[in-house]
Amino acid sequence: METAGYLIDTNAGIDYLGEVIPNPGLLFMDKVIDNGYSISVISRIELYSYGKLSETEKTALDIFTSQSSVLNMNEDIVEKTIEIRKAFRTKLPDAIIAATALVYNLTLVTHNISDFRNILGISLVNPYDIKE
Repeated sequence: METAGYLIDTNAGIDYLGEVIPNPGLLFMDKVIDNGYSISVISRIELYSYGKLSETEKTALDIFTSQSSVLNMNEDIVEKTIEIRKAFRTKLPDAIIAATALVYNLTLVTHNISDFRNILGISLVNPYDIKE
């Protein structure tokens, strides 16, 4: 599957599937989803690690992940992750997600802007901040 212009962070994916994002953000996310999107392998792990998924939630996750480009770790992402961890106090999963966005030149869709805002060169969008 082709890599599109957005990498969806775990929290944005959960909130989108749970339809808790305000309507303008949901409409934005609908367009992202319709035009093709990516998730990091870290987000895939985080999404499926929640132990209390109902069968309906698991089915929604299966569809969400199967329609995405799941971007696995590679040497470029490893090197960029190391750079990020050395330069910023970023948790390892967030550093990997940020590195993935940077290596693939993708805009990261996340509700947790504060986790990434200090990372140089990263493009961020918070679906909660989108206005009509």
